[in-house]
Amino acid sequence: MTTTQALFLRPVRAAAALALSLLCAAAIAHSFSVGAIAIGQPFATPSIAGTANGAAYLQSLENTGTAPDRLVRASTPAAARVELHTMSVDAQGVMRMREIDGIALAPKAKIQMQPGTGIHMMLVGLKAPLKEGTSFPMTLQFERAGTVDVTVVVREPKAENAASGAHTH
Repeated sequence: MTTTQALFLRPVRAAAALALSLLCAAAIAHSFSVGAIAIGQPFATPSIAGTANGAAYLQSLENTGTAPDRLVRASTPAAARVELHTMSVDAQGVMRMREIDGIALAPKAKIQMQPGTGIHMMLVGLKAPLKEGTSFPMTLQFERAGTVDVTVVVREPKAENAASGAHTH
């Protein structure tokens, strides 16, 4: 490499490194808040071919305040409706889901939503399949904190869930 080439490439490499670090920071900072509620990394799993439903999760949902709150509703233009669901597996190994009227958040409480575990948001009547790498808007409504618009990123579940054999939608 000539000295001229090296001098030319130095600022190009610096710009590329800066762009990469900004992208990484944006991915890590995929969080939202409203009032005392902190919402970390909303995501959905890719939908299964031929199905009209999907599932969305919040990597973390935290009430940083001193008063209780509840997530009471969610909506998105990506589906006809969003239902708050809980999931459990009975003694015979049968998975059971049921719609719930809200997700309670005690003061200073933090919950996580993961595929195959407990609480999730069921996307009913998807208007298009959920494809990995895409995103869609969702509005979350809390009883006390109010409403917040978030961006839900479609991605495969993390490896720890897949390795455990956890069920995904």
